[in-house]
Amino acid sequence: MEQLKLLAANEWRAREEAHQLRVGRYADPYLERRSAGRKHPVEDFLFTYYTQKPGQLRRWHPGAGTVLAGSAGEARRGWKHYRVLDDGELAALGLPAGSTAVTFDRAAFLADRADAVAFAEIILRGTAARPAQFGCFGLHEWAMVYRQDKFDLRHEYLKLRLGSEGTDQVVEDNRIRCTHFDAFRFYTPDALPLNEHLPTRDSQRHMEQPGCLHANMDLYKWAYKLLPALPSELVMDCFELSWRIRAMDMQASPYDLAGWGYPPIRIETTDGKADYVARQRGFAQEAAILRGRLAASLAEATGETTRSAKGEVHGEQGAA
Repeated sequence: MEQLKLLAANEWRAREEAHQLRVGRYADPYLERRSAGRKHPVEDFLFTYYTQKPGQLRRWHPGAGTVLAGSAGEARRGWKHYRVLDDGELAALGLPAGSTAVTFDRAAFLADRADAVAFAEIILRGTAARPAQFGCFGLHEWAMVYRQDKFDLRHEYLKLRLGSEGTDQVVEDNRIRCTHFDAFRFYTPDALPLNEHLPTRDSQRHMEQPGCLHANMDLYKWAYKLLPALPSELVMDCFELSWRIRAMDMQASPYDLAGWGYPPIRIETTDGKADYVARQRGFAQEAAILRGRLAASLAEATGETTRSAKGEVHGEQGAA
């Protein structure tokens, strides 16, 4: 039988308020820019590339096994993948019969999201099991604008730091080794054959590796896709890591973002490459912890054994 814990009103109110304030620090400026018709090349990304919208992110979820009663229960009564407790469950928690209390609906969630859960587990555990690679130097962003004049690719409000010819030269002078399909698919046609790997959507589950900035950014994607099984605090931990990775990714890109407050990481130089790898390693360490937390929380929410959730996943991370 599922173990349920009633969250006191003062605790859920504090957590909900803290979560909404946390989201607002990122979402409110984005919404203001969008309303004014302005764009930001770094700070809009998590709201435009990923499918989770600010209003969805702002909704606070306590995660599996937690019961909300009173006004919180009433508010979530019609929310997807929540269920109302029966009288037996209410009595076990000391709540009066007929009162409204809700919790995560595991059965409905698994019935609706079985494929998403299975794929997330494959990606999380598979990525953790592989050795991290730190030799890409962020060149995927450069490959996306390789020979841009030939393909008439112009960013509407960003300039290339080294110009078109200088950017092309950096691509040609370096080995391109991107393992992430969702970066590789944006390469220009002439850059595709320069990549040492050929990532596809089908091979994604076999190629994701824990040194990749984009794989680590995507922890946010896997987290929000598993709501409300996971607590919103964990989702925001992934969001904030992804936010910082995006900043570094764009600092190492060919674009001139100094005027936006993002000085370049000059990966075309030896010192720039060393700086990039040092930061990349730091993010990989942070992501390994979050990846383990995600896998463990997902296993708990779906009723997997403690051994598979914690023993196997943490063992895989150690191997990475």
